[in-house]
Parts: sequence; structure tokens; C-alpha cells
Amino acid sequence: MYRIHIMTLFPDVVGDMLCESILGRAQERGYIRVDCWQIRDFTVNKQRQVDDYPYGGGRGAVMQADPLYRCWDHICQEMGERLHTIYLSPAGRTFRQADARRLRDEYSQLILVCGHYEGIDERFIEECVDEEISLGDFVLTGGEIPAMAVADAVCRLVPGVLSDPSCYENESHWNGMLEAPQYSRPEVWHDRAVPPILLSGNHAKVDQWRRKQAIARTRDRRPDLYAQLDLSSKEDRKLLQELEEADHEI
Repeated sequence: MYRIHIMTLFPDVVGDMLCESILGRAQERGYIRVDCWQIRDFTVNKQRQVDDYPYGGGRGAVMQADPLYRCWDHICQEMGERLHTIYLSPAGRTFRQADARRLRDEYSQLILVCGHYEGIDERFIEECVDEEISLGDFVLTGGEIPAMAVADAVCRLVPGVLSDPSCYENESHWNGMLEAPQYSRPEVWHDRAVPPILLSGNHAKVDQWRRKQAIARTRDRRPDLYAQLDLSSKEDRKLLQELEEADHEI
């Protein structure tokens, strides 16, 4: 079983979200387990205060190191080992699909720390955090949304959570490119028809079409990813030539 522990001020909200749909069924079947820990439960004051004014002045408040540490230490003690700990932070490295695969492969348990206010005391980060992760170059009011995103991205890769590895191996970012367009019934919708190749029943041709569409979509939408692709195979060179010819016809 793969386990994720989320340290948060809003455990009910986070827990409810991760107990629905695919992840909820996976928890019921014992493939994964997501535990949410209320940081306020580990305070030592009657007010259950977890934040205070920042040293040096400035607006807002900072989450104190001690409640965070007490919560973190309790989890590690209960699990019998020091767990790999991630702080969801706008100062962290941008999360990628490769990170989801790495976290699934290298660890059987994770602690995700959700900050709030102006952030958390740096001393807790120095002592307890192994890496900082960001969803992108923007700031949210708390770490719960990033924590749920990371938990979802990692847990769906755990064997048994999805019906077959092909469910995620053919998706965007798995092999460095974006996924080809998808279509469903009806065959014609608002005068827009499904590409005829997808109705042909020729699986080899369908796979080839999807590969070409994935290359084109990655080139047009994510040139940063496209620049890193290895398209040196004979099959890919042929697809690139077809794409060039199609561009010239426009």
C-alpha cells in the first residue's frame, strides 16, 4: 500500500476531495491510503495557535516551527521511520510528471506539508523538509490545492489504482509530449465530424495518426518540450515530413 500523509489546517476539505472517484475506490481496495493531519492538534496553547508575527516586521503571519514539528514527528514516530517530506511552496521546483513517477518509484510513503499565511518558519524547512515543490510561477492562499494535485498525480500511478498502465502511459507528459486529440460519440457534433481515420478500424493507422498529432500538438503548444524530443527514428522522420508538407499547403 502506498501512503501519503498531508499536514494541513483543513483536513476535512482535503480528505473529502481525495476520497472521491478513482482515488476513493483505490483507498477502499487498499492500494493507497491518504491521511490528513490537523496541525492545530499539535499545539501546546489553549488557543490552538499555529502562527505568529514575523521577526523583522512585515505584513501577515508565519506558521510556527513547533506545531509543524510536533505534527511531523508524530507521523514519523507512528510510522516507525523518518518519511520523505515535501513542502508545497512557490519557491520550490516546478512539479513535473517525471516527479510523480520518481516519488512513486522511490518512496512508499510521503509527507506533504501545506503552508499558509506568509509561509512557514524556515527552521522547520531546514530540519524536516527534503524537497520543496511548486505547481508553477504563481501564489495560492495555501498549500492544500498543490498537495492534492501532487497526491493525485502520484497515487494514480500506483499499480491497481487505474485498470491498466496504458491508462497513463499514453497520456500527456508521460513520454515528453502532449497527448493527441480525443473524440467520443456522436460521430458528428455541431457540424464537426470525428476524423475519418479513427473510424477506419485500422489500428496501425490510428496509432500512426495519434503519434503525428501528438508531435504536432507538442510542437505548436509546448516548444520547450518539443525541443527535447528524440524524433530521429525512421517512422518519426516520415511523420515530420508529412507535417512539413501539410504546413506548406496551408
